[in-house]
Amino acid sequence: MQMIAAADAQWGIGYKGDLLCSLHEDMKYFKEKTSGHTVVMGRATLESLPHKRGLPKRRNIVLTTRENYEPERAEVVHSIPQLMEALGDEADEAFVIGGAKVYEELLPYCDICWITRIGKTFTADRHLLDLDEDDAFQITWESEEMEEDGISYRFVKYERKK
Repeated sequence: MQMIAAADAQWGIGYKGDLLCSLHEDMKYFKEKTSGHTVVMGRATLESLPHKRGLPKRRNIVLTTRENYEPERAEVVHSIPQLMEALGDEADEAFVIGGAKVYEELLPYCDICWITRIGKTFTADRHLLDLDEDDAFQITWESEEMEEDGISYRFVKYERKK
């Protein structure tokens, strides 16, 4: 699997159920990377999306312990083994898109992490594991630094060491 997220300078990813900031180019990057692929998310992430339904032009899978949960435009699984069975041969091309608990649970299954590194610290109550400090990953590509609304950021590809 692959992971895609935006993290601030302290690896914060969210606050009170919302993103820390909205960067147009980051949203465009996310759409380009994930369109045509499967995205995996938790229930709260799905419910934070427009109209509380799956993203268009993607297969949406929600990993939740909530029974009888039937979201629009999304499949539901209740465990990692169920998720792996649902993904089948598509597992390598699937993108984990949040939230924090799902990122943490599925990081061991991810070989590539596409992280938008934001050069600012925001108030955050949800964080990613610091991949710069994780010996299992290394940076294999990064974009030039960009700036939007006074916020600097860059796209970084982390790959699991072989």
